[in-house]
Amino acid sequence: MTIKTLSNQTVALAGLVQAVSLVQRLARTGMANGEGLETCVASIFKINADSVLDVYGGLDRLKTGLQLLKQQLGGSSQGIDSELARYAAAVVVLEIKLNERPRMQQSVRDGVERVSAKAAHFGLTHDQVLAALAEVYQQNISELRPRIMVQGEPAHLSNPDVANRIRSLLLAAIRSAVLWRQCGGRRWKVLFYRRAMLEEVWRLLRAA
Repeated sequence: MTIKTLSNQTVALAGLVQAVSLVQRLARTGMANGEGLETCVASIFKINADSVLDVYGGLDRLKTGLQLLKQQLGGSSQGIDSELARYAAAVVVLEIKLNERPRMQQSVRDGVERVSAKAAHFGLTHDQVLAALAEVYQQNISELRPRIMVQGEPAHLSNPDVANRIRSLLLAAIRSAVLWRQCGGRRWKVLFYRRAMLEEVWRLLRAA
């Protein structure tokens, strides 16, 4: 699953961007695309997937992430979304710190495994499932510094259900960052292989 190819790195990075874009939308509007939310949450539980694409359920489930990644890499007339880039960069930094803490990694894995039974019973995006995933994030990732500072409407950010969805999506973003690193992704590669990655995004979008 963790073959170190540019294609796998691009898919994982699209998964990360898709998750943080939903965080951004929730913070601003209190709402998020249901299918996108489900795709991101499902990726958290696919720890032993057969392939990188299987983590997300196929390319068609990552169209939003791929489109946004194209935009962020400079392949769109819409330009770069600096807030989205900041969220993605912050997630990558936190994943690096998480990777240095084996006990915290195990705590996250154990927490996710406990929630998986709840997800199988209630469904991936049930409020109880999202609350439990948010708790896994709070008890582990929230201890790392610097914290991800999500900007948005105070009324939405103070809503417990919205907050749970945001934390669940940040956990999904961390999952994608783990996968990205396992596939050979590094921050410097995004800079030096930007053109090649953009070409791969275009190829994946045509195949989606």
